[in-house]
Amino acid sequence: MKIGIPKEIKDKEARVGMTPTGVAQLIKCGHSVVVESNAGLESGFNNEQYQNAGATLVSAAEAWQSNLVIKVKEPQKSEYSYLQQQIVFTFFHLAGVDKSLSEELIAKGTTALAYEALENDQGKLPILAPMSAVAGNMSVLMGAYYLAQFNQGSGMQLGTVLNKAYGKVVILGDGIVGQHAAKVASGMGANVFLASRHEERWPAFKLAGLSTVNFFQSNPENIAAQLLDADLVIGAVLSRGGKAPKIITEPMLKTMPEGSVIVDVSIDQGGCFETSKATTHSNPVYIKHGVIHYCVSNMPGAYPKASTLALTEATLSYILDIANHSLSGFMADKGKIKAVNTYKGKITSKQVAKDLDLLESFQAIDTLI
Repeated sequence: MKIGIPKEIKDKEARVGMTPTGVAQLIKCGHSVVVESNAGLESGFNNEQYQNAGATLVSAAEAWQSNLVIKVKEPQKSEYSYLQQQIVFTFFHLAGVDKSLSEELIAKGTTALAYEALENDQGKLPILAPMSAVAGNMSVLMGAYYLAQFNQGSGMQLGTVLNKAYGKVVILGDGIVGQHAAKVASGMGANVFLASRHEERWPAFKLAGLSTVNFFQSNPENIAAQLLDADLVIGAVLSRGGKAPKIITEPMLKTMPEGSVIVDVSIDQGGCFETSKATTHSNPVYIKHGVIHYCVSNMPGAYPKASTLALTEATLSYILDIANHSLSGFMADKGKIKAVNTYKGKITSKQVAKDLDLLESFQAIDTLI
């Protein structure tokens, strides 16, 4: 199979779809790999490394002219002309981006396989998990940075000063993002409060490095009460396959202290704050109702080397599965088939179709294969 790896062009997106080591494994299995020139430079991988791995350096157009295209982020509008009846394997988050992308995928007959929707035998999300971990770690660092007064923040530092804890961090969601954010924030010495709907998980979390975290039942009343004196609020809510629910309404946000910060990690799915709108690494924040909003939709792109290494480790076995055994073999697995978002000119995720008001283009995947 011919596999193409184009350079990412989303704002400040420095990750690349695969490391040279991953490419070498694909070559070893008899596949041809073409890599856009300089695709890996910002992740620390130069052209020579890809050539030594057996890849051929090509233009963007040539990289896209492959049976299987491996990316990190969803195709940008300037890349729509490259879409055809190929397989594109990447983070799509279709429900959270402009519906024009879904319309293009449908019109071109592209098979869109979404990293974020693929499940393993345990029902977990093995490709999303490492990027969620990076974003969770990063969310606290970005929040702490924008709390600085020179960033128009309140001036509260998160952490201990002479053994006294300062700063209150509220985390919404106890998944991978929430757990990593809680570990970083509590490690800094801040006062950490985590909203969770699953009280039965709390003892295990306490034993897994979150012993100083204050857990509370996630409901509107409890969350509203915690917002009143929060310095940093991290949105870590996941809705599989669809838009994130708006956990924080605009009236609730208005009660937060002036100069406080929100980091909406759920922004790829549309955001879990009613006031959230996607930002970029070039222009990461805006202020509304006195609250600094950080809503960058490709957060792990800020740490491309670690992210690319982790992403390749998570994706390679699935890419080999498609390349070695065909797409039909890949889709025979009940967890892997959930990654299929568009196929043969149809949206195959009913939730995505509903969220984008494209139900007329929906068709269940089992009727198409």
